[in-house]
Amino acid sequence: MRADIAGAKRIVIKVGSSSLTTIDGGLDESRLIALTDAIAAHRAGGREVVLVSSGAIAAGLEPVGLRRRPRDLATQQAAAGVGQSLLMAAYTRALGRYDLVPSQVLLSADDLIRRTRYKNAQRAIDRLLTLGTLPIVNENDAVATEEIRFGDNDRLAALVAHLSHADALVLLSDVDALYTGPPNLETSSRIDHVAGPDDLGGVAIGGVGTAGTGTGGMATKVDAALMVTDSGIPAVLTSADRVAEVLAGDSVGTSFSVTHRRRGTRLLWLRHLAKTFGSVTIDDGAEAAVRSRGTSLLAAGVVGVDGEFEAGDPVEIRNLRGETVARGMTNFSSAELPMMFGLTTEELGTRLGSDYRKEVIHRNDLVLTHVSERS
Repeated sequence: MRADIAGAKRIVIKVGSSSLTTIDGGLDESRLIALTDAIAAHRAGGREVVLVSSGAIAAGLEPVGLRRRPRDLATQQAAAGVGQSLLMAAYTRALGRYDLVPSQVLLSADDLIRRTRYKNAQRAIDRLLTLGTLPIVNENDAVATEEIRFGDNDRLAALVAHLSHADALVLLSDVDALYTGPPNLETSSRIDHVAGPDDLGGVAIGGVGTAGTGTGGMATKVDAALMVTDSGIPAVLTSADRVAEVLAGDSVGTSFSVTHRRRGTRLLWLRHLAKTFGSVTIDDGAEAAVRSRGTSLLAAGVVGVDGEFEAGDPVEIRNLRGETVARGMTNFSSAELPMMFGLTTEELGTRLGSDYRKEVIHRNDLVLTHVSERS
């Protein structure tokens, strides 16, 4: 497993705010230099690296006179606007010692869930790597809104790993691995390897650390690791000060095995990140068709609707026992669906018009979520 990391031709590395900054002093350039030293050594072996770096908001706190990460969006955006330039300037100085040129890539959720923007972002990163630069990716915090954002750069890193066709993902934190409980307790032990989500049953996964500059904590890092392994990419979680060891394939941190072949980015987002606006309930026949045969969801199998949503919104698909078996992007609103229950596609066209002669959710916009999902 760790040999996959050491041998990866293209790797995405994510580093969090707590590994680069302090609440009192802004950017800690010694930490940033140590990180870039390891990256430069890895690249010298002919490997490609994409760095997903948090730290813009944290770096901007001290210059604008803030002592803690602000809660309101406008102040976060202001801090990011100041801090992003400071962060990139620090990376430019550190990488310049190796004649490496950093390239800034600021992404929003829309850039990765809309196909045209996704392809553009993919081309941009590929070209930057071809030109020999080090792409440094961050969420575009200065303009991001609460409604459409990644929530944390751990999840962004998972999507960038998929976007860039990376061979592996390394998630760096201020904790050296995932533990069975709080790392400071003697009763907690390091988890060396996670073969799948079932291995995490009973594990107490912590939240945000004590540094006060990050947002995600261990929970989002585990989520990101499970997200990429669910799409065919191995992952390792460890601390920033052990990055050189993990890139060398040493047995540090916690490794995560691949659990599924690669998925489309749209389905990856839909399965793990999309905010759902309601649900549709389906009968047993429709559940079997969707889960076992990979078909689209037709109105004939829909028996209920909950919540308010519009056409194009993500919704949950529930069976008669109330279990969520899938997620999908609906072609109809919650107001339209009740008059469509039980009707065949032909009946929909005859009674309601040609615009209704289509699937409730097309199979290309549907992803299974139940534990017994087909591999």
